[in-house]
Amino acid sequence: MGHETIEAYHAAQAEADRRICDALRRIIDDGVAGAESRIWHAHPVWFLEGNPIVGYGKLKGCVRLLFWSGQGFETPGLSPEGKFKAAEVRYTDVGEIDEALLRRWLDEARTVQWDYKNIVKRKGRLERLV
Repeated sequence: MGHETIEAYHAAQAEADRRICDALRRIIDDGVAGAESRIWHAHPVWFLEGNPIVGYGKLKGCVRLLFWSGQGFETPGLSPEGKFKAAEVRYTDVGEIDEALLRRWLDEARTVQWDYKNIVKRKGRLERLV
């Protein structure tokens, strides 16, 4: 069943995963102040001008943090994910979150963006925004 709010999403997680989600949300909210955040495709996601930039979700055995344009980041530490430009990192404990590194990725998420908002309209072709 889907969750209507990020708070409800967090509340549905096991305690260890909820701590990871709470920490990620705090850092992301601060790091991309002014971004819209909401549940999108059943997971918490942050958007700049309607374009998804970062989100996270519970997978079997971990919480995955995903940056939609992360393959274009210069800061190391993310693994490619999928056939487009996304990259991820996976956490099994809140202590694994490197806040300084996450903040560098969030800075890059503002300046390295591919246009996922219009990917359907462009029939699966991505264009660089910034």
